[in-house]
Amino acid sequence: MGFPDLHHFNFLLCFFVLIIYCMSISGNMVIIALVSISKTLHFPMYFFIVQVSILDILLTTDVVSIMFPVILYEGVLISLSGCIAQFFFFATVEGCECLLLTVMSYDRYLAICNPFHYSSIVNKLFCIKVIFLAWLLSSFMTLCNAAAMCNLSFCGPNSIDHFFCDLPPLMKLICSDASIVHGLTYFICISVIICPFIIIVISYIYIVFTIVRIPSITGRQKAFSTCSSHLTVVCLFYGALISVYVVPQTGDLLTLNKVMSLFYTLVTPVLNPLIYTLRNKDFKEAFQKCRHCVL
Repeated sequence: MGFPDLHHFNFLLCFFVLIIYCMSISGNMVIIALVSISKTLHFPMYFFIVQVSILDILLTTDVVSIMFPVILYEGVLISLSGCIAQFFFFATVEGCECLLLTVMSYDRYLAICNPFHYSSIVNKLFCIKVIFLAWLLSSFMTLCNAAAMCNLSFCGPNSIDHFFCDLPPLMKLICSDASIVHGLTYFICISVIICPFIIIVISYIYIVFTIVRIPSITGRQKAFSTCSSHLTVVCLFYGALISVYVVPQTGDLLTLNKVMSLFYTLVTPVLNPLIYTLRNKDFKEAFQKCRHCVL
């Protein structure tokens, strides 16, 4: 159904979504290109940032692919299998990003709290392994949930009050016993959202205590600047996710949840490149070098 209250602004809303999508794709592509070209950015932290950019591109493309026809035609028909397939892809990418942000917090923890062991632990093989495990765990858990949904009966209303096939509105259409799906959903939320968020919070508690003990003001500022961008992204991303998937759903919160879903599927992927580049000295220097080479 998309946005029933905004049908009079279809073209304006489509134009807004198109601008946001183009900004997201171009911003994340710039990050990928800079890290690939510049030798000064060939470090694990920037490798993880590239992976986040790839996930953001996949996420926005998956959502916008159905969002455009939903807005233009004031709703769109989609098969049940197609809807579950879109949810599977969306949830896999989203879960992988949650796990990746957790790995990035561990990377910052080692770099600041245990710098002498950092290079021996966080190497190229470690980076490849954690990316592979993040994709594997996220896709496996989401596949189990999607497979369980395929075995349920959807015999009630067939209208999804959302702009893509998200889990909460899709669950409202189930008219058979969905206890297995609910159980799997709770397990996935705990494994992919709650536990990683707790790990990130604990990591940054240790990081803050370590930064406070640094004697020089310059050293404290440099240490904080290396993790401030990641902390900002975590607050934006997890804040929206927790409000949608962890806070209990009520009728008054449905519109707010749709707005928050719009935030972490479209707005956050646009903000991430700006946060990582504008607050990072290495990215600024790499961008200046690339610009001079082009000119």
